[in-house]
Amino acid sequence: MKTARLFVVATPIGNLEDITFRAVRVLREADLIAAEDTRRTRKLLSYYQIRKPVVSYHKFNSRVRAPDLIAALEEGKQVALVTDAGTPGVSDPGSYLVREAARRGISMEAIPGPSAVTAALSVAGLDADTFHFFGFPPARKGERRRFLEAIRSEEDTLVFFESAKRIAGFLADLAEILGSRQAVVGRELTKLHGEYLRGSLEELAARFQGQASQGEITLVVEGYTDEGCDEGEREIDGDIRRLKEAGFRKEEILEVVSGWRNLPKRVVYREMLRQSADPVKRRDQRDGEKKPAGE
Repeated sequence: MKTARLFVVATPIGNLEDITFRAVRVLREADLIAAEDTRRTRKLLSYYQIRKPVVSYHKFNSRVRAPDLIAALEEGKQVALVTDAGTPGVSDPGSYLVREAARRGISMEAIPGPSAVTAALSVAGLDADTFHFFGFPPARKGERRRFLEAIRSEEDTLVFFESAKRIAGFLADLAEILGSRQAVVGRELTKLHGEYLRGSLEELAARFQGQASQGEITLVVEGYTDEGCDEGEREIDGDIRRLKEAGFRKEEILEVVSGWRNLPKRVVYREMLRQSADPVKRRDQRDGEKKPAGE
């Protein structure tokens, strides 16, 4: 007798053959399949000759559809949750249903599989020992730029998802705010016309400028390093802090530090924003600097 269970099933990100034997078995044995896009999921099911009831479950109907799926689970049925591509809940619908099932003590099981994040990292040639996945950046330009200012000093490799229609603008903002870094644009991963484009952020931004890009994009960007920065840019952090403590206004700090270090005001302003974005971390760092050796 089957036990009621919610299966969170990873599905191909492009090539339909990129699915595990276990995932195919689970989909065949499930009583019901909840899918982000029923049309795309039915293509996958048809490819593997799986005939099961499919219902839609996406971000716009998740709270309405979840009670029905929970009821099916509580009746003893097995439900498989899938998304368009990859793993449900990772920059895709799924987390709400999982939380609701967990609250009711319903048994759950992850069926791992394809991932655009790890696929792009594996061929990027950048440090993948530690990385930070940010999903989709804010769509509005102002919010996106503030977001990038806040993560500018993140030393781990950065991974983003982005839509094809916004990738040109995103790359331009990255190049301006993060500076000259190596990056890889993965487009339509594992599909017939998939490709990896490599270069500096400036080069990639220029390549996509004015072009109508298509397909789903995963972007991998080199983390922050002070290599290649001149001495003035490395030391402005301390300059800004000392002037703030001395009571200087923002406008005065911009004027003084840019003059001292012979740097554009935008560079100084960017560092001021970075300090403001992470005050707790910077306070802890200063406290650590004051501790006697050995503590």
